[in-house]
Parts: sequence; C-alpha cells; structure tokens
Amino acid sequence: MKLWVNGALTDADHASVSVFDHGLTVGDGVFETVQAVHGQPFALTLHLDRLARSARGLGLPDPDHGEVRRACAAVLAANPMALGRLRITYTGGLSPLGSDRGTAGPTLVVALGEAKRRHDTTSVITVPWARNERGALTGLKTTSYAENVVALARAREQGASEALFANTVGQLCEGTGSNVFVVLDGELHTPPLASGCLAGITRALTVAWTGAKETDLPFDVLDRAEEIFLTSTLRDVQGVRRVDGRELADAPGPVTAKALRIFEERAAADRDPKAP
Repeated sequence: MKLWVNGALTDADHASVSVFDHGLTVGDGVFETVQAVHGQPFALTLHLDRLARSARGLGLPDPDHGEVRRACAAVLAANPMALGRLRITYTGGLSPLGSDRGTAGPTLVVALGEAKRRHDTTSVITVPWARNERGALTGLKTTSYAENVVALARAREQGASEALFANTVGQLCEGTGSNVFVVLDGELHTPPLASGCLAGITRALTVAWTGAKETDLPFDVLDRAEEIFLTSTLRDVQGVRRVDGRELADAPGPVTAKALRIFEERAAADRDPKAP
C-alpha cells in the first residue's frame, strides 16, 4: 500500500508525520472522504471545494487543489481496487505543544483503503448528546471526531451502524458521519444547514436531484416518519429499517427506493458533478 505524504508517494510502512503535528496534538486539521470506484473518484471537485472551506474556517491556508488532485491520482493509480475510501487529510502541520499553530506550513496526507458496498438498509440509534449549531467548528469537516467515535461505539454496541444527534434546541441534526432524510405525508425532508449539520456532498446532490425540502424538524420526527434514510460518501442513499426500538418494516420504502435509483443513475452519468 502506498500513500502520499507532503509531496511524495511512500510505502505505508515507512510513511510518517511528526508527533508534534498539530492535527495529532490538538485536532487542528480538516479532511475529506471520497468514494473511488475502480480508481475513479466521485465528486472530487465538490470535495476539494469543501476541503478549502473547512480549511478557511480553521484559519488554515487554502490547500493547493492541483497538488491534492495529483496526490489523489497517484494514490489511486498505485493502489488499484474495486471500491475505495480515499482520505484526504490536511492539518496545521508541525507546531509547538499547545493550541498555538507553528510556522512550518500544513501537512497533506492522502491515503486509500478498501471499502465494501453498503447494504440497502441499516439500523440506527439516537444518542443523548447534542450538536452545537453555534459552535466554532459547526459546518466544518475537521479531524476533531472524538465525539463521533463515542457515539458510533454506542451504536455498534446496540447492533446499529449509525448514531443520530439532535442539536441544542431539540431539532433533528445529523449522524456521526451522515445526513438524515425523512418522509412525512409522502414528502421528503432533511434538516437545513442552520441546524448545525455538515454540508454533506451526497446530501446536497440528493436534495438537488430529488427536490427534498430543507425543513426544521423536531427530533421526535424519527418516531413518526414514514421512511428514513441516510446519505454519505460511502452509503450513497441507504434506507433505515430500525431506529432505537422502532421498526420500519417496509424499508426501503418507495420514496427511499426512488431516491436511491435517482442517485445511482445521476452519479453514474457524471462522476464529477458541479455544485447543485
């Protein structure tokens, strides 16, 4: 396995970054996960645009899109696989211990891991912790993922693949690594970005391609929604068959099945779609 570290391909066994890298010591970094099918990334331009937005949100310099593209191409070419998780990590770089950032410049790492095709449906749980829709990191895809690690571990313990959060005012927000859609009276809805959820690439494309409405939703909408599905880079559109103790016996329902079909057709037709 080969990956890209600060300007060059290297064997995974010999790849390294400093133990004083700010991404390691204080989580000062941003990242993107890109789906790659037979070496072809999906929606890479949209992911790179979001990487830059997240970097600006942390006060990091914009990543060099040309370099990142070269790194992605090199890693994909060096590691052929049917379905891959391409991970782009961009951090504050070598820095002193503490929150102050150093002057050495950012670190860029691009790596690839094998992925498995998702099942058509999955189970999720809700967790008691809230997303802060007014936080300094809200809307940024940062490497500060410890909260998600804790929530996802609880989901795994309960036989689920995802955990869903409310925000501080009790509205439905998002999952640890996914956005959530619900069907009410036959209409498709998803929380707006103002809820504090991440501006998911798959979410945005799904909204544009299906006409879903961005709606403030109470957290207990999960108790009455006719259908629920998740979106993310590796899930695409995935139906939910169970939320906590509630079974959705017919999952994926007709609206979810239609959304899945539309997404698959549009994604196959254009592997680098423009911003919705």
